[in-house]
Amino acid sequence: MKYNAIHLGFVVAMVFCLSACSGAVNGVPEPRASSDSSIAAGRRLIASYGCGSCHSIPGIAGADAMAAPPLNCFYERTYIAGRLPNTWENLTKWIQNPQQIEPGTAMPNLGINEDEAHDIAAYLYHQPAPWRLNNRLERKCS
Repeated sequence: MKYNAIHLGFVVAMVFCLSACSGAVNGVPEPRASSDSSIAAGRRLIASYGCGSCHSIPGIAGADAMAAPPLNCFYERTYIAGRLPNTWENLTKWIQNPQQIEPGTAMPNLGINEDEAHDIAAYLYHQPAPWRLNNRLERKCS
């Protein structure tokens, strides 16, 4: 009888753990669907705000700087800036106002509004086919 109770407790704990691991905090974040127009707008905004002057960003011409973390495979990351769970809401807040989230961070507030932040997030979260990036093969994320 005691064995069955321990076994049942173990099974319940495993189910709870697996369900907790299916979200953005533990493991690969959930896929995020965005329209092609939002992804394209995000690409344009990333270029116009000069994000590539600090970050390396696949698919953005000239975005090959290494002053800040590269933004490839962003959709696979667990955390944003090493501290926020990688969720749509957290990413758009970070893009809009990184100084509010982490005062003194090297990432400046650029005056990005909410709609623009959503489009930038759409670009960072999309999973392009490797042959579509600058007409060359890029590193696969997994």
